[in-house]
Amino acid sequence: MSAPRRAVALVALLGALFVLGGAGPVSAHSAVRETTPGEGTVLKSAPKQVTMTFTESVGITDDSLRVLSPENRRVNAGDTEHASGRSDSVRVPLDDGLADGTYTVAWRVVSADSHPISGAFTFSIGKPSETTAAVSAEPAVNSASGALYDIARYAAYAAVALLIGAATFVLVCRPDSAEPLRGLVRAGWWVLVASTAALLLIRGPYERGTGPSTLLDPELIENTLTSRPGWALLARLALLAGAAVFLVRLGRGAAAETEIPETESPEKESPEKEQVRPKPVVLAVGGVLAVGLAVTWAAAEHASAGIQVPLAMTSSVLHLLAMAVWLGGLAALLTTLHRSEALLPAASVARFSRLAFASVAVLVLTGVYQSWRGLGSWDAVFDTSYGRILVAKVCAVVLLLAAAGFSRRWTGRLTVAEEPLRVPVLETVGARAGGGADSGPGAGSSSGDTGESASAAAGDGSEEKPENESEQASAPGARRGALRRSVLAEVVVGVVVLVITTVLTGTQPGRAEIETAAAEETAAAGQRTASTTLIPFDVGTPGGHGKVQIVLEPGRVGENTVEAVIIGPDGGIATVPEIRLSFTLASQKIGPIDAGLTNKGGYWGTSSLNLPIPGTWTMKVTVRTSDIDQVSETRRVKILR
Repeated sequence: MSAPRRAVALVALLGALFVLGGAGPVSAHSAVRETTPGEGTVLKSAPKQVTMTFTESVGITDDSLRVLSPENRRVNAGDTEHASGRSDSVRVPLDDGLADGTYTVAWRVVSADSHPISGAFTFSIGKPSETTAAVSAEPAVNSASGALYDIARYAAYAAVALLIGAATFVLVCRPDSAEPLRGLVRAGWWVLVASTAALLLIRGPYERGTGPSTLLDPELIENTLTSRPGWALLARLALLAGAAVFLVRLGRGAAAETEIPETESPEKESPEKEQVRPKPVVLAVGGVLAVGLAVTWAAAEHASAGIQVPLAMTSSVLHLLAMAVWLGGLAALLTTLHRSEALLPAASVARFSRLAFASVAVLVLTGVYQSWRGLGSWDAVFDTSYGRILVAKVCAVVLLLAAAGFSRRWTGRLTVAEEPLRVPVLETVGARAGGGADSGPGAGSSSGDTGESASAAAGDGSEEKPENESEQASAPGARRGALRRSVLAEVVVGVVVLVITTVLTGTQPGRAEIETAAAEETAAAGQRTASTTLIPFDVGTPGGHGKVQIVLEPGRVGENTVEAVIIGPDGGIATVPEIRLSFTLASQKIGPIDAGLTNKGGYWGTSSLNLPIPGTWTMKVTVRTSDIDQVSETRRVKILR
């Protein structure tokens, strides 16, 4: 298989593994901290606006907040905007003179790390209404658009590792020939260009929750190009254009340096000429391009939101560069080692070993900081999804370091083993000097005679010399084979590490998860004082219909007070012989728990209903209107912690 095909196959393998490892919905990285009005609250008068505050800054569009009346009519009086200049708070004004009833707020925003989130909540004016607006329960991201976005995103990660890693290997490790790696660099560049262009098109449907059919929607493309993720992608394309010019000029310069003048003989080319160091300006330009590419990721990922953003972005850039240099360099090393036409010098392998060691040191330091920033406490290590995935990544990195240790050991042995290979060169120079005493056509035979005389003088030792030379030649070959196997193991484990890393970037950080849970509990304790449910009923007899209003206070775990009132056909308070109420949590196999309602004179109630755990419970109410007529209805009610 040719080098370009091997490079394309390697990119495809990495991309497939990324997709398999990162498949599934992306967890939200921002969450609602509080809403005004609060979820489930009943207001005496109509509010002027609806305000939402999130745990981190969010991006919005004109219709990020939609407020719907009980008749499913939109009551926004203007566009959604950030509240008081705060990037983590959004608001929308409401129409004047809103009627009583239950209103639904449907919202969709983009968190600071570029992941879209959505949801809905309700509030009531005067009293809850019998009907509410129907809001779609679809996920924030369309499954097809999300899958395409993940494929392009993971392909970009694989491509930047190959591009930066292979280019760094050529410039720093300086193999005798860069020809085997040209296909690897080209594949990395082209895949990165294609995946970046795809991300620009998919970003719109991904944010709006629409399908791939809206890829070319001009409005969505315009929104993407004017957003921070869109700017980062455009900057990446511009940097890739500069990288193309840089790589072309670098390739031409390398070709010019390796050309052999007609006046010189190939045998006279010195080893120093083959190992020409790149000029400082070349390294500087390449470094600037690599750093710029890494910044386009940091500007649209976890580092761009949360605490210590400047330090976090610096750490993220260094982490990505170290990953690319190490794992992309491993792919370049493996490709070169499998080229049977030309052996990779031990000096180049040793240079990569030192480069990989430095990359690992950077990865460890930046990884420790990013772990602390993402977790925030020891409790988040095993109590959050982010912490558990991080533990799995640490275990995989330990295996990777073990494989790297074996490679480093074989590199040392290979370097030592190739030192004696300089001895035959010295003998050849000596032979040429001896033959130089004779000139003319007979010089070649004279050199041969000298060799025969030397062999004869050696006696029995001459029989062992070829055998020793064979052993010396075979020992480096065996060590190269062992090095190939250890590097292959590094690449395989490295792919696993990258898969886990991509899953980690799609998971809400443990610090944010804990803060969100605490904010929800605080909001629930401070806002929700009661849960009111209005349930129509009809027993099928004349006058045997009406509504039962059930007030559950405070609607949280523990002791609750229940009041059940019957509203007759004429809208007034009615009496019935009996009302029974029970609660069931099927997911935990709890219930039915009988509320034990008693007649309080005008209503039925209790003050001793104990609900043990939070969740969405099924509430069943049975209304008996006579000795033989009764009807049962069920509703779902959310019990908070």
